[in-house]
Amino acid sequence: MVSERDTVLHSWCVPAQWQAPTIVGGRGAHFWDADGHDYLDMSSLSECSNLGHQHPAVVKAICEQAERSCFVTSAWGAEPRAELAKVLLEKAGFERGRVFFTLAGADANEHAVKFARLTRGLNQGWVITRDRSYHGTTYACMALSGDARTSHQIDPEQFAVTHVPPPYAYRCPFGSSSEMDCGRLAVDAVAGEIDRKGAQSVAAVLIEPNAGTNGIVAPDNYWPGLREVTRSRDVCLIADEVMSAFGRCGEWFAWQRYGDAGKPDLMTLAKGLTGAHLPLGAVVMNENVARRLETQMLFTGLTYCGHPLACAAGLAAVRAYENEKLIERSSRLGGEMFLELKRLQQKHRLIGDVRGGQGL
Repeated sequence: MVSERDTVLHSWCVPAQWQAPTIVGGRGAHFWDADGHDYLDMSSLSECSNLGHQHPAVVKAICEQAERSCFVTSAWGAEPRAELAKVLLEKAGFERGRVFFTLAGADANEHAVKFARLTRGLNQGWVITRDRSYHGTTYACMALSGDARTSHQIDPEQFAVTHVPPPYAYRCPFGSSSEMDCGRLAVDAVAGEIDRKGAQSVAAVLIEPNAGTNGIVAPDNYWPGLREVTRSRDVCLIADEVMSAFGRCGEWFAWQRYGDAGKPDLMTLAKGLTGAHLPLGAVVMNENVARRLETQMLFTGLTYCGHPLACAAGLAAVRAYENEKLIERSSRLGGEMFLELKRLQQKHRLIGDVRGGQGL
């Protein structure tokens, strides 16, 4: 079997030090390598194989779509694309909204920012994001991220991006020992930054409802507070749900635990959208954003956006989440695991904090 070691440049590592076995198959929570070693996948690979490996219904949907039609561009209609968009809008409660399909999470975040700026009529409008956040590693997404691993490569202000402190209640950057106070102060920081820049020059606030990569679970008053602050100033609120959607936090989308008080203007999806069977991302937007965009010429797009095979996989994945009641299961198991971890915290003083409770 051909090894990748001398032909592929691998990510998130020192490539010269990369050494990993070749994976040849998988099923459910396990995958195995060319030497027959079996691995229990405790991280869903990159937090994306939400349905396990080789989910039969998703594999079947891909094969059936491949028999009918592998590809047409988004200049033409494709049945699985239309069906998946309809289902996503229904799950989000974005009646009469629209879906723009991408290839992954980073380009979904870039397009969400682009659409927010077009909606606000601000081609260079400011975008406010958080320290200790992750939105991808394209140049624009490194600017959007507050991630120490990549921040040295970019000047956010060149991309009209500014960062505010996170609602990290365990070691609150505002010096508060109260979880709710830390949440309130973090919301106030966003409001203050909008007001300093001038609401008329701020296009969007881009935030992860649950920051998986950086481990921040915001206090319960944070996300509804963001929604109130952005709505009152006519600034778009973008929820980066790339990691937190599709049951990762006990809901279809993490913001849904706050109901309408947490509903964003746009949200971005990827990872669990197809259960990692094929690459696919999406920007889901509400009616107000869609209405403003529909009358403009959109000079944007990706050759493979809304690829029929990927959309067929996405549609099958959504149906699997539904039919197997995996969203409900995530909520139940997440709550049970959280309680057990809290019990461990009571027994072991070295455990400083346990946060979560909604799955992730």
